[in-house]
Amino acid sequence: MNPMHPLTEAVIAGNRDAIGDLVRECIDDGENAVDIVDRHLVPGMNIVGERFRDNIIFVPEMLLSARAMKEALRILEPMLAASNVQPLYRAVLGSVEGDLHDIGKNLVSMVWKSSRIEVIDLGVNVKPAKFVEAVRQHQPHLVGLSALLTTTMPAMHLTVKAIREAGMPVRIMVGGAPVTMDFAVKIGADGYAESAGHAVEAAVTLLSKSNAD
Repeated sequence: MNPMHPLTEAVIAGNRDAIGDLVRECIDDGENAVDIVDRHLVPGMNIVGERFRDNIIFVPEMLLSARAMKEALRILEPMLAASNVQPLYRAVLGSVEGDLHDIGKNLVSMVWKSSRIEVIDLGVNVKPAKFVEAVRQHQPHLVGLSALLTTTMPAMHLTVKAIREAGMPVRIMVGGAPVTMDFAVKIGADGYAESAGHAVEAAVTLLSKSNAD
């Protein structure tokens, strides 16, 4: 097994202080910004997501990792802009009506942005009609719905229903602590991510399938 890259290790450990030097070392070694994100940052957050899912780490540790990744993206942002790297996809994202939690949603937003998915973040407590309006306005490829509470899962169902009834050809992905694949299928969503760390893989798989249809 190949040893893990130090930058990936720093993201997993939430070692924000080491991020700057490690990113610059990657740049000095000839890696461009997209490669750094794809090879080191996203794999690190995938591992963080798996450990969070398996209850090996908890919310405080996940937040440290997210802040470490955010620091890396802050350094890389000018390079990404200078290289004129365009997003591959556009997504509308939000926590459904009644749900004021945004930790998971914010993590998903971060990893999507790092993977060339433009994110229109609607925030928390978003009514179904606001999702529909945002889809009409921004014409996204993907809508991401987040719910952390079992009591707000019905709002997720209503949001999917509202988007479908509006006749909008957009893929819908759901996630959050109480959400399961079975629930996603039941409410008519197209995809499901079990954690923020897996949100990139799930989104890309879903969008690639959409392109093939």
